[in-house]
Amino acid sequence: MFAEHRYNEVANVRSWMTLVVTPVQWAADMPGRAWGWASDSLANRNALLDENRELKSQTLVLAERSQAMSSVVAENVRLRELLNAAQRGKIDYISGELIGLNYDPFSQQVIINRGRQDGAYIGQPVIDASGVMGQLISVSPYTSRLLLISDIHHGLPVQVNRNGLRFIAQGSGRAEELYLSHVPETADLREGDVLITSGMGGRFPFGYPVAVITKISHQRGEPFMEVIATPKAQLDRSRYVLLLKHKLLGPDPEKLAAINVEKNS
Repeated sequence: MFAEHRYNEVANVRSWMTLVVTPVQWAADMPGRAWGWASDSLANRNALLDENRELKSQTLVLAERSQAMSSVVAENVRLRELLNAAQRGKIDYISGELIGLNYDPFSQQVIINRGRQDGAYIGQPVIDASGVMGQLISVSPYTSRLLLISDIHHGLPVQVNRNGLRFIAQGSGRAEELYLSHVPETADLREGDVLITSGMGGRFPFGYPVAVITKISHQRGEPFMEVIATPKAQLDRSRYVLLLKHKLLGPDPEKLAAINVEKNS
């Protein structure tokens, strides 16, 4: 200590001595390092084993559910064969985008950038990412006019997803409300029930979400209830839509439109 305090050369000697002692320190530290590595390896192995057991358990559960779904699908096919009902095929679509709005406060209509050149046709159902938006009422070569389900002149056959009851969803003139027409007071309806397309009328395919019932009221002495539903589709916010290539049943809307034009002329 006296030499280190009095002479600077001692610092150099200490530095060389540290270099010589370093391997000894590593050797002395090896058992501790080996024990830590073994502990970590054992812990990681146990964690991997636990995770493997959990994944195997989940695989068995998913396999059981898959088998159950396979039996349900097979039973569904047999029932359809028994009833001689056709299978619902996959519906093709055309993607589109809103490019214009109708500023008439008494009309709920928009313009989309798809027309006859793209395969659009009058009466074609249109949906967004959440639900049914409406149907095309006029088609030009490159654009089409879409009548929203909230328009007061639009009626859509729907059914309650929970129990299959069928009604007509009528537009209210506001994007956030639909009305169910002629609902008897004994109808089994609840707030929160989901309304889907019933497929009746042949215009809209079956099973697409339309609205959710948000209010049910009934006045004493009245034969019908007042039922209000909120559309699932974002009628006042959606920009991108899908035009479903659904085969229309009944008279061709374009031919009916042409006949009406000839009669009026």
